[in-house]
Amino acid sequence: MSGPAHADRRDSTAGLDADVLAAGAVLWRHGTQGPELALVHRPRYDDWSFPKGKVDPGETMPFTAVREVAEETGQTARLGPVLDDVRYTVPEGRKLVRYWAAEALGGEFVPGDETDELRWVDPAHAAEMLSYRHDVAVLERFTSLGPPASMVLLVRHAKAGSRHQWDGHDMLRPVSETGREQARQLARLLALFGPDRIASASPVRCRQTVAPLAEKLGLPVLDEPLLGENEFAQDPEAGLARFRELAAEPGVTVMCSQGGVIPHIVGTLAAAAGLPGVDPDDVPARKGSTWALAFGEDKTLRAADYYPRPTG
Repeated sequence: MSGPAHADRRDSTAGLDADVLAAGAVLWRHGTQGPELALVHRPRYDDWSFPKGKVDPGETMPFTAVREVAEETGQTARLGPVLDDVRYTVPEGRKLVRYWAAEALGGEFVPGDETDELRWVDPAHAAEMLSYRHDVAVLERFTSLGPPASMVLLVRHAKAGSRHQWDGHDMLRPVSETGREQARQLARLLALFGPDRIASASPVRCRQTVAPLAEKLGLPVLDEPLLGENEFAQDPEAGLARFRELAAEPGVTVMCSQGGVIPHIVGTLAAAAGLPGVDPDDVPARKGSTWALAFGEDKTLRAADYYPRPTG
């Protein structure tokens, strides 16, 4: 898929043809009259914008977005759906800034050389304050999407040892050394979304994939047998119904499953929602990949971002 990155797009790493990469967020928090958004003032440019900054060497864009939010606003943030890509020209060449929606979890703003003022405003005031038209377009995307009521990070298990070289029951086949490294990488990536709970299909390789994340966050791994390949094949409707129950849980759920399950779930939900950018008949699910699925108050899928690599 080509073109700008929208929250309903398939591949969160596509379209990065630029000389300068940056990332940021529409940072929001719950207000008495709806969401309040964080705008920062940069004295160097005397402008108002969303927090953002350049990608550091060896860093991927989701990590950049969370780091820049912390540096410019003092807030800890958890990522939501991708909103848009903004492109423009700078002295170094073509620049691309990718924006996420991100919920503010708390922190304290300290004025500095880069940002000397932080204001929390409603979307209407944000549209008036923003200095650049392309930021207003990002705001419009956030407003049309709305803050997610819930999210599910649907993960395919990391690489496992060869099926042909494993003598035991396939349910017990563990991840490989490469898979263990993927699981460690996933723990860092998935933590950016601030998971509230972690669940897994029954195969050992699924549980091992989310074990580093569970240890990092101090959360148990809940067993979801209906979302394993064998059980799902026997009764897809029951598996899909159970997934919908998980998706209705407030906050963020990590669910690790298998390649025979994930395309069916994502494709079915995307088709039901009429979600553009996701072909229900061609849903990728590489080992160690993640679908970040955002749901509205009506329990409908509102956005689906695909992270093909465990590094983000």
